[in-house]
Parts: sequence; C-alpha cells; structure tokens
Amino acid sequence: MEIKPNILIPIDFHDLSLMALEYGYKVARTFGLEINLLYVHEEPGILANFFTSEETDKIIARIREELKDLARKAAQESGLTVNAVVRKGTVHARILSMAEEWDSRMIIMGTRSSSEEKGISGANTSRVIRMAKRPVITLSQRHRHEGCHSILLPLDLTKDTRQKVGYAIEMAKRMGCRIRVVSALWSKNDPDIIVQLRNQLAQVRAFIAAAGLDVTAEIVESDENARTLVPILLQYIDEHRDIDMVIIMTQQENSVVEYFLGSTAQEMIRNARVPVMSIVPKDLGFTYIA
Repeated sequence: MEIKPNILIPIDFHDLSLMALEYGYKVARTFGLEINLLYVHEEPGILANFFTSEETDKIIARIREELKDLARKAAQESGLTVNAVVRKGTVHARILSMAEEWDSRMIIMGTRSSSEEKGISGANTSRVIRMAKRPVITLSQRHRHEGCHSILLPLDLTKDTRQKVGYAIEMAKRMGCRIRVVSALWSKNDPDIIVQLRNQLAQVRAFIAAAGLDVTAEIVESDENARTLVPILLQYIDEHRDIDMVIIMTQQENSVVEYFLGSTAQEMIRNARVPVMSIVPKDLGFTYIA
C-alpha cells in the first residue's frame, strides 16, 4: 500500500469505532487526508492454544474481508480514499507502531473497544493517548454537528500549556470555527495568580485574534472542593452548546496531569459530549496536522 498523508482509525466494529470513522470523514475532508482503517487481531492468551494456525488464518481472512467491505462502503459514503489493513499484535502497541509506519497525521478512536466494559475509558485508548507521538482524537458519543462552531482551549500557567495554542489555531482555521479560551481560578485569594491568569489570557487572546480568528477568553471560578479542572470543563462544555472539540495536553499541565494518570482522566474522555484532542507536549509545531 502506497503511504499517503492519512488519518489512522482503529476499527473493531464496535459502535464507538464506527462513530470514530464517521467523524473521521469530516477531519479527512478538512485536511485533505486519506483514511487508514486498522484492525488488530490480538490472540486471547492461553485460548490461542485452542486454535490451529489454519483456523486463525481463516478468522483473520474473514475479518480482512469485513474490513475491506467497510472501507468500500466508507469510501462510497464519504468520497474519500479509505484503506483497510489487518495486523496481529497487542492492540495499543500495534496502533502506535502503524501510526509511526504510516506517519499518520493523527489517530481518531472511540473511548473503548468491544471487549471493554461500558462506563470506563478503555485501557488501549488510555495507552495510545499517553504514548502517541501525534494528536489523538477520542469520541465517547456520536458528534451531532456537521461542522465546527467552537474549540475549547483550557489553559493554565505552565509553560507547556501554550504549545497547544498552535494546534488550536490550525484546527480552527481549517475547520472554520472560533476558539474559546478558558482558565480556571483555583487560588481565589491569591492576587498574583489572578494577575498572571488575566495577563496570559490577554496575550493568548491577542495571539489568536492576530491569526484572524474569532476568539473569546474568560476565567471561570472552580468549586472550592474541586480537585481537578475536569468537572469545570465538563460543566462549561454543557453550558456552551456551540463547543465541538476540546484540546488538551496529556502530560506536564499541572491542572490536568492527574486525570490522565487516574480515574478522572476517564471521566473527562468518557463524559465529554464532544471529541477530545489529546496532545503530548513537545516541540512538534504543526508536523502532524499541517
């Protein structure tokens, strides 16, 4: 298969992976990319001993035909080039390795697979998000809007948080939407923190506006009992129905790092009604989305 600029979408025929494919149409059209569907056949440990190599080959052959059929239907529906590939291996490791091999611009996937329980963020999804060298967009439910109205960009005072501003600008320009910049006020009685947040918001707002985009910026007060930024973001998303995407960093942002290492990460990714783009902080510029 000739490798062209693409989006990688892992498929296991679960509803969420099919929703990810449908959402992938919008992103692929916006960025002029092909879609590469990947099914990973992971042999179930000791149960693998109950299948002969011929039986395993037949299973994989059947899956390959089903995936090719899905790719054909997707290409007809979307008008895009959709490729289908089946590989053996550990699910998250194979997704990551194929993203590297294909130099995929991003990965789009559901929050869990068919083998994982409803109501949690899947282990494979969490591992891909933490380890991917490119943006990962996750969906916990079907995205209702055809286009993009607003991108939510939460910021804190750490240095790495600003890296995602470039991604937000690029996504907003390509998708034709505004950006809502939000910071949460944790230390309500600390005037220095308040001044720093206001200054940063003003700078980021001016930077985004200079790029020719519609932008709003505000500080929202956190609940005194809040331990992370997640509940505040979820409430803000629910109150602003024009938001169609959230862009977050997966590490090093003090306000959000905890939930990507624990149960609150699952809360954010699982419960957000909009797609969540996760970015690993590093000096990548626009390498993976331009």
